[in-house]
Amino acid sequence: MEIPAVKRLIEAINAHDIDAIASNFAEDVDTSHPAHPARAFVGRENVRKNWVMILKAFPDIRVEVVDSVTVGDDFWGEFHYIRPGAADMRGVIVITVRGDEIVRSRFFMEEVEEAPTEHPMPSVPPSAGQEPVGS
Repeated sequence: MEIPAVKRLIEAINAHDIDAIASNFAEDVDTSHPAHPARAFVGRENVRKNWVMILKAFPDIRVEVVDSVTVGDDFWGEFHYIRPGAADMRGVIVITVRGDEIVRSRFFMEEVEEAPTEHPMPSVPPSAGQEPVGS
Protein backbone atom coordinates (compact mmCIF):
# COMPACT_ATOMS: atom_id res chain seq x y z
CA MET A 1 0.00 0.00 0.00
CA GLU A 2 1.83 3.07 -1.25
CA ILE A 3 -0.45 5.92 -0.19
CA PRO A 4 0.00 6.85 3.51
CA ALA A 5 -3.55 8.24 3.88
CA VAL A 6 -5.03 4.89 2.80
CA LYS A 7 -2.75 2.95 5.16
CA ARG A 8 -3.74 5.24 8.05
CA LEU A 9 -7.42 4.86 7.13
CA ILE A 10 -7.28 1.05 7.28
CA GLU A 11 -5.45 1.20 10.62
CA ALA A 12 -8.02 3.67 12.01
CA ILE A 13 -10.96 1.55 10.85
CA ASN A 14 -9.47 -1.57 12.43
CA ALA A 15 -8.82 0.38 15.65
CA HIS A 16 -12.43 1.66 15.53
CA ASP A 17 -11.12 5.22 16.02
CA ILE A 18 -13.74 7.58 14.57
CA ASP A 19 -11.58 10.70 14.88
CA ALA A 20 -8.65 9.02 13.13
CA ILE A 21 -10.95 7.68 10.40
CA ALA A 22 -12.39 11.14 9.69
CA SER A 23 -8.99 12.86 9.82
CA ASN A 24 -7.88 11.08 6.64
CA PHE A 25 -10.55 12.80 4.53
CA ALA A 26 -10.64 16.26 2.99
CA GLU A 27 -13.36 18.58 4.25
CA ASP A 28 -15.05 18.33 0.82
CA VAL A 29 -14.48 14.60 0.13
CA ASP A 30 -16.80 13.21 -2.53
CA THR A 31 -18.03 9.67 -1.87
CA SER A 32 -20.00 7.78 -4.49
CA HIS A 33 -21.43 4.34 -5.16
CA PRO A 34 -21.89 4.21 -8.95
CA ALA A 35 -24.18 1.17 -8.77
CA HIS A 36 -26.20 2.77 -5.92
CA PRO A 37 -26.30 6.54 -6.62
CA ALA A 38 -28.60 7.32 -3.67
CA ARG A 39 -25.78 6.33 -1.27
CA ALA A 40 -23.50 9.18 -2.40
CA PHE A 41 -22.52 11.94 0.00
CA VAL A 42 -20.05 14.79 0.36
CA GLY A 43 -18.01 15.97 3.32
CA ARG A 44 -15.79 14.77 6.15
CA GLU A 45 -18.59 15.14 8.71
CA ASN A 46 -20.74 12.77 6.67
CA VAL A 47 -17.86 10.27 6.55
CA ARG A 48 -17.77 10.49 10.35
CA LYS A 49 -21.54 9.94 10.63
CA ASN A 50 -21.35 7.00 8.22
CA TRP A 51 -18.60 5.29 10.22
CA VAL A 52 -20.38 5.91 13.54
CA MET A 53 -23.36 4.07 12.05
CA ILE A 54 -21.19 1.25 10.64
CA LEU A 55 -19.30 0.71 13.91
CA LYS A 56 -22.56 0.68 15.85
CA ALA A 57 -24.05 -1.93 13.50
CA PHE A 58 -20.83 -3.99 13.23
CA PRO A 59 -18.79 -3.43 16.40
CA ASP A 60 -16.22 -6.10 15.48
CA ILE A 61 -15.71 -5.08 11.83
CA ARG A 62 -12.23 -5.45 10.36
CA VAL A 63 -11.03 -4.32 6.96
CA GLU A 64 -8.34 -5.92 4.82
CA VAL A 65 -6.90 -4.86 1.49
CA VAL A 66 -6.55 -8.08 -0.51
CA ASP A 67 -4.73 -6.53 -3.46
CA SER A 68 -4.12 -3.05 -4.79
CA VAL A 69 -2.50 -0.88 -7.41
CA THR A 70 -1.54 2.76 -7.19
CA VAL A 71 -1.46 5.03 -10.24
CA GLY A 72 -0.48 8.61 -9.48
CA ASP A 73 -2.87 9.83 -6.77
CA ASP A 74 -5.36 6.98 -7.32
CA PHE A 75 -5.43 3.85 -5.19
CA TRP A 76 -7.44 0.92 -6.57
CA GLY A 77 -7.96 -1.61 -3.81
CA GLU A 78 -9.73 -4.93 -3.50
CA PHE A 79 -11.25 -4.74 -0.03
CA HIS A 80 -12.63 -7.37 2.32
CA TYR A 81 -14.89 -6.09 5.11
CA ILE A 82 -15.11 -8.82 7.76
CA ARG A 83 -18.36 -8.34 9.69
CA PRO A 84 -18.83 -11.02 12.39
CA GLY A 85 -22.50 -11.90 12.69
CA ALA A 86 -23.31 -10.56 9.21
CA ALA A 87 -22.33 -11.20 5.61
CA ASP A 88 -18.83 -10.05 4.72
CA MET A 89 -18.43 -7.50 1.96
CA ARG A 90 -15.91 -7.61 -0.86
CA GLY A 91 -15.21 -5.37 -3.78
CA VAL A 92 -13.17 -2.53 -5.14
CA ILE A 93 -12.81 0.97 -3.76
CA VAL A 94 -11.09 3.61 -5.89
CA ILE A 95 -9.58 6.28 -3.65
CA THR A 96 -8.11 9.57 -4.88
CA VAL A 97 -5.71 11.50 -2.65
CA ARG A 98 -4.73 15.17 -2.81
CA GLY A 99 -1.73 16.02 -0.66
CA ASP A 100 -2.27 13.82 2.38
CA GLU A 101 -6.08 13.67 2.34
CA ILE A 102 -8.62 11.47 0.63
CA VAL A 103 -10.66 13.67 -1.73
CA ARG A 104 -12.74 11.02 -3.50
CA SER A 105 -13.89 7.45 -2.87
CA ARG A 106 -15.84 5.34 -5.35
CA PHE A 107 -17.29 2.15 -3.88
CA PHE A 108 -17.99 -1.03 -5.81
CA MET A 109 -18.70 -3.25 -2.79
CA GLU A 110 -21.21 -6.09 -2.44
CA GLU A 111 -22.21 -8.50 0.29
CA VAL A 112 -20.71 -11.97 -0.09
CA GLU A 113 -23.29 -14.68 -0.76
CA GLU A 114 -23.31 -17.17 2.10
CA ALA A 115 -24.36 -20.32 0.27
CA PRO A 116 -23.67 -21.54 -3.23
CA THR A 117 -26.37 -20.40 -5.60
CA GLU A 118 -27.26 -21.59 -9.01
CA HIS A 119 -25.31 -19.74 -11.65
CA PRO A 120 -27.55 -17.24 -13.49
CA MET A 121 -26.39 -18.72 -16.81
CA PRO A 122 -27.55 -22.38 -16.80
CA SER A 123 -24.75 -23.66 -19.02
CA VAL A 124 -21.99 -22.32 -16.74
CA PRO A 125 -20.63 -24.84 -14.21
CA PRO A 126 -20.01 -23.88 -10.55
CA SER A 127 -16.70 -22.20 -9.70
CA ALA A 128 -13.82 -24.29 -8.40
CA GLY A 129 -14.53 -25.33 -4.83
CA GLN A 130 -18.27 -24.68 -5.14
CA GLU A 131 -20.63 -27.62 -4.97
CA PRO A 132 -23.31 -27.79 -7.65
CA VAL A 133 -26.73 -26.73 -6.39
CA GLY A 134 -28.86 -29.70 -5.40
CA SER A 135 -25.96 -32.10 -4.74
